[in-house]
Amino acid sequence: MNPYAEFAICLLLIIGGAFTLIGAIGLARLPDFFTRLHGPTKATTVGVGAIVVSSVIYFSTLGQGIGIEEFLITAFLFMTAPVSANFLAKAAMHLKVNTTENTRGHPWDQ
Repeated sequence: MNPYAEFAICLLLIIGGAFTLIGAIGLARLPDFFTRLHGPTKATTVGVGAIVVSSVIYFSTLGQGIGIEEFLITAFLFMTAPVSANFLAKAAMHLKVNTTENTRGHPWDQ
């Protein structure tokens, strides 16, 4: 395998793992629903995206060609994660979910 491809694969896997770990820590440590929702949706989207790109590079350098599965995973991930986070946030706003005093903005108080 090409050493540049190996370096790119390793770098993308480390970046993807780090972003996914940061998202998981954010889910566990952040104080209220809205901040818990924001952390994992942003971080894990980038993390899983980097891992899928490393998979594309790996299998294309092996000579197996570029599979459509990786592109479908990436497309569905980037389409569904922000939409589902938006729906969850809107539902929480309508239910008037409590926030901590440090959370800025209260659109339901207007």
